[in-house]
Amino acid sequence: MLSTNLREQSSIMARLLHLVDCLLVVGYLSALVRFYRVEWSDYYTRLVIISFVLSLISFQSFQLYRSWRGWKFYKEFFVIIKAWVTIIGLLLFYFFIFKISVAYSRVVFMIWSTTTPLIIFALHMAARKFLRFFRRRGKNIRRAVIAGAGDLGMSLIRELDSIPWAGIEVMGFFDDKVAEDPKLTAMGLPVLGDIGMLPEYLQKNDIDYVYIALPMRAERKIFSILRECRSLGARIYLVPDLYVFGLHHAEVQSLGKMLILNFNPHTEWKRGFDIIFSLSVLILASPLFLLISLLIWLEDRGPVIYRHKRITAAGKEFDCLKFRTMRVGADQELETLLAEDPELRKEWQQTFKLKNDPRITRIGRILRKTSLDEFPQFINVLRGDMSVVGARPIVGGELSAFYRDSAGRYCSMKPGITGPWQVSKRSDVETYQERVDLDDWYILNYSLWTDIKIILRTVYIMFKRDGAY
Repeated sequence: MLSTNLREQSSIMARLLHLVDCLLVVGYLSALVRFYRVEWSDYYTRLVIISFVLSLISFQSFQLYRSWRGWKFYKEFFVIIKAWVTIIGLLLFYFFIFKISVAYSRVVFMIWSTTTPLIIFALHMAARKFLRFFRRRGKNIRRAVIAGAGDLGMSLIRELDSIPWAGIEVMGFFDDKVAEDPKLTAMGLPVLGDIGMLPEYLQKNDIDYVYIALPMRAERKIFSILRECRSLGARIYLVPDLYVFGLHHAEVQSLGKMLILNFNPHTEWKRGFDIIFSLSVLILASPLFLLISLLIWLEDRGPVIYRHKRITAAGKEFDCLKFRTMRVGADQELETLLAEDPELRKEWQQTFKLKNDPRITRIGRILRKTSLDEFPQFINVLRGDMSVVGARPIVGGELSAFYRDSAGRYCSMKPGITGPWQVSKRSDVETYQERVDLDDWYILNYSLWTDIKIILRTVYIMFKRDGAY
């Protein structure tokens, strides 16, 4: 059958790549010896044989030839590094035990030991690109079913749709809700039956993967699938229901013999980054800071800085600083505006913003369009109230009204000057829930690299000037 042929073909390809890697290791060593005109000796012959055997064992032991469908490139690179470090460690031990390090060229060994994993990784990337090329065209496809048509199953199918190069085709779902609606579909895919029908389906169809996307409370159904389906040919994967609580961002630690999850976010690097970045910006842009302050004061002789109460970590309030972009007394004007204009009141209730706010000054409109009104918030960052990148700074009313289920997540970190909302739609959101979802996404996925990408994207959008008002 087609699926069986694909499995056999992949197995052959993995073995072939394993052999090529081992030959590359010793071939590259031999080429370096010749290139540097080092005299070949029996020591090099032994080194070639030992290196080939160690590569054969180490690469396989670290599961380098597993299925990497859907994995990020760097994950495979780390495995290559681990396997290669093990090989080099054993070779150095071999040199030390037999006191034969003087028999080898240090230059050759140094170059070989440091560059070989890069060459292997390049070879694997070429193989991945080759497979992705065919998978995008419907070749080398794996067939899968998902047990669970709930939110977790929907998230899984969306993720698979975003990586077509993984070559995984979902045939449908299995869910007990099909008893209520026999014609039930999810994400355009059929619900093939209830959970109890999964073993029979696997016996009659060639399925490569079974993804269990059931909530953690359904442990009996999960155990039933594992017990009855593990011997039916398909690989079984459990998609843990971690995203509901943000557990995928937790750290696994040990307490004696027990494993525990640390939910406390690691933000130590974030504080150091915030201080260095904010100081740099304030120093380099101090002339611009003074110029904006002067222009605001000249327009109506009012205060330059506007303070507004916002929520930071642990639910505490702080004075969020901005350049003033509205007329003096704008807060009092708002109540009158909303009372007189039902359309403005409706817009304010939906987004807590007014797209064409009449209270904004001329210089204020420019500052908002370029996001320069938020420049003083770098002072908030130095004070420790905010981060450079984070969730949106919100008021207490927004937290209680719109962040009911995710209020705890929001209060676990400091808000940011910029964030995912700034680099996606900025103020052009259709519903407030979109803002909440973007904040949730950042809190559950933040990293140094994510922060850097958001900052670079923010600079681009500031010049583009779309979506801000």
